[in-house]
Amino acid sequence: MILESIWFFLWGLLWAIYFMTDGFDLGLGTLMPFLAKSEKDKRVIVNSMGPLWDGNEVWLLTAGGVTFAAFPLVYAVMFSSLYTALMLILFALILRGVAFEFRGKVESDKWRKVWDACIFIGSVAPAILFGVAFANIFKGIPIDQNGIYQGNLLTLLNVYGLLGGVLFLLLFLVHGSIWLSIKSEGDLQARASATANKLWPVLVGFAVIFLGASAGFTQLYDNFLAYPALFLVILLAVAALFAVKLFLVKQAYFKAWFASAATIVFCTFYGVIGLFPNMFPSNIDAAYSLTAHNASSSPLTLKIMLVVVLLFVPIVLAYQIWTYHFFKGKVTEEEMVY
Repeated sequence: MILESIWFFLWGLLWAIYFMTDGFDLGLGTLMPFLAKSEKDKRVIVNSMGPLWDGNEVWLLTAGGVTFAAFPLVYAVMFSSLYTALMLILFALILRGVAFEFRGKVESDKWRKVWDACIFIGSVAPAILFGVAFANIFKGIPIDQNGIYQGNLLTLLNVYGLLGGVLFLLLFLVHGSIWLSIKSEGDLQARASATANKLWPVLVGFAVIFLGASAGFTQLYDNFLAYPALFLVILLAVAALFAVKLFLVKQAYFKAWFASAATIVFCTFYGVIGLFPNMFPSNIDAAYSLTAHNASSSPLTLKIMLVVVLLFVPIVLAYQIWTYHFFKGKVTEEEMVY
């Protein structure tokens, strides 16, 4: 029971780290057509993501790998039930990665416009679809006693699922615009900062709507009501979100970005804590739900994996922290690659 619980929260932590890191470049890719007024602006935006985006996606692979190894039944049912949505996310991320590499290979405006469109599609689609997928997991998926999904892609596009998609997109847009405020100068920085300030109240409004909708559409609050101390997670998310605005007003963009990162992490754990011990709840019958206890690998497998994680995840974290530190400066014209 203890091992399964530990791995459940490690699973949630890996998703939180992924959303915190890759969220800003998904937001930036979405904002690029609106913030960039010239080819130089586009190159600044792309280069602000360039050294980091592929490292950020390591956490997506890690979260997927942990799901496969620690909770194989969840992995099997999730990737069959949400197959279409997850494949769309995968194709979009592949398209975005290819676009980063290809947009600068030919000196042609038409060529670059095609790949810029791919960066936009490859950023906005995963941002929304991740939100839709996780909101539906919070709400419950129509799976039967055999783990067979009783629905289609349109089933996921319900009111609560779409609210989750919009919330994730707004979180990433604010996160990305703050990152660009850190990495850019002049008019582009001013536009990025103004965008973050304009989007912030919209994000607050949707966050309130989502929290309220969660009370009606999900059972996320059951654990919070059973253990009121857990409401501290929601309070920390709210505090971090308001800290974003405070630091934006002070033009302390690094602090604003870290506050935005904390907001994303606490929002993720709001859902993870509310789910526990469910990982893939069924809204047909609670008895059909997959939990951390009935869908996990053997205790021996979990013990071996825990040793591996304790040894190697700190190394990955240290490397990524060093990478962010190394590339912390502003993007200058002399350094631009694409």
